[in-house]
This record gives sequence, C-alpha cells and structure tokens, in this order.
Amino acid sequence: MRLVLWDIDHTLISTRGVGRELSAAAFRQATGQEMREQAKIDGITEPVIFRETAKLHGLATGRQEFEAFAKALTEEHLARSGELRERGHALAGAAAALAALDAADVTQTVVSGNVRAVSEIKLAVFGLDRHIRWELGAYGEDDDERARLVQLALERSGVAAGDAVLIGDTPADVEAGLANGVRVIAVATGSSSEDELRGAGPFMVLPDLSDTRHLVRLISDGS
Repeated sequence: MRLVLWDIDHTLISTRGVGRELSAAAFRQATGQEMREQAKIDGITEPVIFRETAKLHGLATGRQEFEAFAKALTEEHLARSGELRERGHALAGAAAALAALDAADVTQTVVSGNVRAVSEIKLAVFGLDRHIRWELGAYGEDDDERARLVQLALERSGVAAGDAVLIGDTPADVEAGLANGVRVIAVATGSSSEDELRGAGPFMVLPDLSDTRHLVRLISDGS
C-alpha cells in the first residue's frame, strides 16, 4: 500500500488570517486573557503553540488548559466555518491532487499539528476531506513533536516508511519525515522558499501542487 501523509495549513489550504482570529478567540476562552501576540506557528504542533503563547502572556499551562483551548478552538471553527470558506481557500491543485491519488489507489491521511477535529473541519470546509482516511492520521493532541506524529501515522496505517510520502510546506515537515525514513515532497506554498526547503533535504521540492500528473508519478514510482 502506498501512503501519503498530508500536512494541511499552507500545503492544502490557506485560512488567510482567519486561523489566527479563531486561535485568539479560543485563547481568550481558555485563559481569560486576550491574545496580544502568538508564538511561532510554522511547522509547530498546536499544544506547543498554545503553551509558548501562554508563556508570552505570563501563564503556565498544562494538559487541562490545552484541552480547554482545543475544545474552544473546535467550537470556533464550527461557528465560523462560513467565514473560513469565504475568506480562506484551497490551494491551487489541492483538490485535483487528492482525487488523482485516490484514483491511483494511494491511501491518504493527515499528519498535522492541528487537533483532529479542527483538521476535519478545515478540509471539509473546502471540500478536501472525501479521500482522507482520518483514523490513520496523527494530530496535535497525539504528541508535541511532528516526528512522533509521523511515526504514529505509520504505526496506525501499518505501512512501512519506504512506502510512505509526506507532503508539507515547512522544513519542520521535511525533518519529521526524514527522521522516520519517509520520503518528503516539499511545496513552497507557505512562508518557506524553495531554497529553504531544499536545504532541509527533501526528496523533491515543488512550487505548488498544480502539476497533478507529475505529483502522482513522484508518489507512485519515485521518478
């Protein structure tokens, strides 16, 4: 079985600022404080973002506070899914890539720093969820470290690392895949340039997902 492990934000979709607004609302609900600033988010899991953001506000948090934040964040995404759809968008080639890989009998799931519920909402909002095997994926609530999330997804799918490909937009995605012996295709659709991604050592760097045929060929036979 061939397996693709998808990152979500800036790989398949862009929330165009809505994501930060929803995080700020959830932070306020979970901590009682306004979110004046946010910790680094690119390639970082949700528990780490929340913990480091809380520190910026002089707060010490644990699992209980994170779970309250995750619940609030899920509720915010549900309540404002229409706004997310209007202001955000699926990235070029995302829908075609998902459909083409499904047609090629490639199993697809998600490895994301988002919690699972938010991951599901984000892809559903843009119609990108129908080919995803959610139960095989790994999410922010599973572990703080992206490399561990990749490992969990491999374990849950029963797929060897050599039969899996991770697709993401940050050096952290690349590093997480390589740490587990997984080939990585990096896409320069986020804040990292092609040169920055190439420096992390992926199998391939693409400008985006628009060349569906080339992407399927890379995943199917590695050429």
